[in-house]
Amino acid sequence: MHDGFGLVLLSLFPFPWPGWWLDQKRGEAEMRGVSWGIIVGATIGLVSGALLAVAALLCVRFQKKRARLRNSSSLRAATAPMRTNGVDACAEPSDASTVGQESPVRREANARGLSFWVEESRRRNPVSFSGVLKYLYKDLQKATCNFTTLIGQGAFGPVYTAQMATGEIVAVKVLASNSKQGEREFQSEVLLLGRLHHRNLVNLVGYCAEKGQYMLVYVYMSNGSLASHLYVYVLYQENEREINSSTSAGEKHEPLSWDSRVNIALDVARGLEYLHDGAIPPVVHRDIKSANILLDHSMVARVADFGLSREEIVSQHGSIIRGTFGYLDPEYVSSRSYTKKSDVYSFGVLLFELIAGRNPQQGLMEYVELAAMDAGGRDGWEEIADSRLHGDFDVRELNDIASLAYKCTSRISRKRPSMRDMVQSLSKIINARNSRIRRSRRSFPTAVEASIDIETSEYQSSQSEHQREESLDSLSDFPEV
Repeated sequence: MHDGFGLVLLSLFPFPWPGWWLDQKRGEAEMRGVSWGIIVGATIGLVSGALLAVAALLCVRFQKKRARLRNSSSLRAATAPMRTNGVDACAEPSDASTVGQESPVRREANARGLSFWVEESRRRNPVSFSGVLKYLYKDLQKATCNFTTLIGQGAFGPVYTAQMATGEIVAVKVLASNSKQGEREFQSEVLLLGRLHHRNLVNLVGYCAEKGQYMLVYVYMSNGSLASHLYVYVLYQENEREINSSTSAGEKHEPLSWDSRVNIALDVARGLEYLHDGAIPPVVHRDIKSANILLDHSMVARVADFGLSREEIVSQHGSIIRGTFGYLDPEYVSSRSYTKKSDVYSFGVLLFELIAGRNPQQGLMEYVELAAMDAGGRDGWEEIADSRLHGDFDVRELNDIASLAYKCTSRISRKRPSMRDMVQSLSKIINARNSRIRRSRRSFPTAVEASIDIETSEYQSSQSEHQREESLDSLSDFPEV
């Protein structure tokens, strides 16, 4: 202390010098006869154990976070907009377009990783972030006359016709309480069809998820399913009637003509080509069959029932085989990996179904294999033609389509063509047919055309005769010389 001022020195260390504590403990250990090496080893062991415990805890938390991010990413992939490669997907085959841009609401929901239905339940807007209209239960109840307008029954549940307040006729598919399908399939269909748009895919108008009820609302397909046209009896699968979402049970149709069958095959091929090559990421349908092909008022075929559809993930393996017996790809059954080529196999079965008019669940492919032994995979397929065609088909055309179907049903997936190849091949067949028809009309005019030609010729002859008579009359007017 000097003149009222003092200097205080403070140590920056809590101990007299660095390492003081270790020196202290070492001294105590030496006094007690304990080895300093044991002390150091125990200390290092405790510290290492603590670090390992912390690392394990961090690893567990990291894995949980990755799982949450993976789930969130799958939801984003499910709700992200489909993009296609070019022009309007609703036009001709191979056409594609950008279906839509991701909305801010959808991005917000993806960021939070909320459940689809939780997010949807919070929205009051009649248009969901999946781009599909939401209907009130009471509105659909009224439109279906309290669900009394039953027109079909399938694995998903009953199907009803409904007349909306606008006068529009739609089909309402209700998820049954005992259905083998569930909310997952329902959600998959809403999300996929909300962003997939093509003239050969069924158009989803809206949905309802209210009061424990799940319903899908589609454009009404006035000509029913392809199965209802191919068979004169009601199809059964697993003791349940197949879906016929626009014709009453037991209603029968006239047998399809050969030309109609080929046109339907091309329509289905175009729809699948869009799913495989137009949608980004690609989508596999997983349940192509005649009951899932619906026909509109113009007999244009549309692929329906996307409950089992998924984005194609080649490496994904599942323990449960999903699909319909008779249409299943043998390679998928053995590997549990479903790819685009699995859809191609099912399409090949559908082609044979169109040719033979036989149910794949009743030995169609065994029947085909017997015919293939004689046909050699090329010619001679006319022996399996549907008897209800009464031979009214072009033999060369039938053989060409049967050969395509046989390639599609190869047991080795890499040998199967793509759906784009199928669209091109079927288009060539139809174009060749149309060219033959035009040539035959020029060479052999129809009775109406011949009658028109005769009348035209007679008219021209009468006109010429009339003109000749007028010329003679005009000459008679000149005075004689």
